[in-house]
Amino acid sequence: MTANLGLVIVAVDGSEESMYALRWAIENLKLRSPAPDSTETPPGSFFILHVQSPPTIATGLNPGAIPFGGPSDLEVPAFTAAIEAHQRRITEAVLEHALDICRQKNVEANVKTQVVIGDPKEKICEVAEKMHADLLVMGCRAFGPIKRKCKQLLYQPRRVSCHYCQGQGRFIIN
Repeated sequence: MTANLGLVIVAVDGSEESMYALRWAIENLKLRSPAPDSTETPPGSFFILHVQSPPTIATGLNPGAIPFGGPSDLEVPAFTAAIEAHQRRITEAVLEHALDICRQKNVEANVKTQVVIGDPKEKICEVAEKMHADLLVMGCRAFGPIKRKCKQLLYQPRRVSCHYCQGQGRFIIN
């Protein structure tokens, strides 16, 4: 593909589809080469982005009201801390796997990583816009044919991600 890409963001979530998208990007995209006599044009880079859901979204749980009249909106600190620690371990494993792929393909020098917390469909696009990405690459969900058709009819997941992106960049949903 094109050889003048400055910043390629690859969104990963630990799924095999997102890691395939990372491999595809590394193997098929050509980043901008550094100009030998100019410091104005930095070399291109891959930016691995992982969006971590907030603990309340990640678990889908609310400890609920404390029996016998306790406050209903009280968070249990130990519960939240345990969820956050577990999410940190998952995030570290996801990024380590992604960086292993980069090491295997010998592109570790021009790879950066970032973790943000929030709703993935919003945060991925926010980061892409904020960083003025030339390209956003992300995997798709591995649904079977029946479930995929139902999801497309009900939620249209391929359109949701790009709908939030207002920038002029190009987006590949693999």
